[in-house]
Amino acid sequence: MILHIYADNDIFLCMRTTIEISDELLRQAKRRAADEGTPLRKVIEAALHFYLGKRPKNKGYELKWRTEKGRMLPGVRLDDRDALFDLMEGRI
Repeated sequence: MILHIYADNDIFLCMRTTIEISDELLRQAKRRAADEGTPLRKVIEAALHFYLGKRPKNKGYELKWRTEKGRMLPGVRLDDRDALFDLMEGRI
């Protein structure tokens, strides 16, 4: 294994290493990188982040909106927040 470390004030900027992976796996990674138009390094980093449980930061939060069908109960007034809370908590 060849290991090169570039550091500035004890902060790692980049690390280079040599690893051995199967030819087929490397071909698939290169194909994915070419399909996405990204460097091979990014594909490998994303795969490691996923495997290690860290999601890449480029994916934002997705709200899954769920609606329910129903009707208004008698006595419910949506314009009076305090009365609504009282009704929901069974105080009325």
